[in-house]
Amino acid sequence: MKTYIYMVRHGESPKTEGDERTRGLTEKGRSDARIITQLLKEEGIDVFISSPYKRAVATIEELAQSVGKEIVVFEELRELVFIGDNQIMADNELYPLVKKMFTEPDFSLPGGESITVCRNRVVGTFRNILEQYRGQKVAIGTHGAVMTLMMGYFDSQYDLDFLLTTSKPDIYKMEFQDEVLVETKRLWKN
Repeated sequence: MKTYIYMVRHGESPKTEGDERTRGLTEKGRSDARIITQLLKEEGIDVFISSPYKRAVATIEELAQSVGKEIVVFEELRELVFIGDNQIMADNELYPLVKKMFTEPDFSLPGGESITVCRNRVVGTFRNILEQYRGQKVAIGTHGAVMTLMMGYFDSQYDLDFLLTTSKPDIYKMEFQDEVLVETKRLWKN
């Protein structure tokens, strides 16, 4: 039975307001979310799932509303916790850290989690989603690192190099036959 998962990486988000959980989208991020709605509203998506982080929910919110669906929030799909207390890290600190973490999967900063811990959390949740929504089309509002770890579990080409080529937002349509990944297509054109 075929199941389709639409990985929707969140749009551009300001790093000057709130914290990792509460920061929303920039004006460009909101504009891109409207484009996502146009791109995906005819796909016949049955279920909308998101990380609890505001920017992930906001990226798929209009799309879900346009087809009369609610968004189910899964706490386990939160972004990789890079540092404690939901602190926002500047990109010039974050990118070298991400590279180190992918090279050393058990490394973490104080209060943060390692790639290994995050992968176990999100892959288990993703496999449950595949089982629970078998035969359906599911959109997941997600984050770059988490998306890469979930996709990489099924196909090793989705690794750090892949993550570094993704955009905000981004969309990948994954086709599964039962729990086997058959094909992945990038739908976002930046």
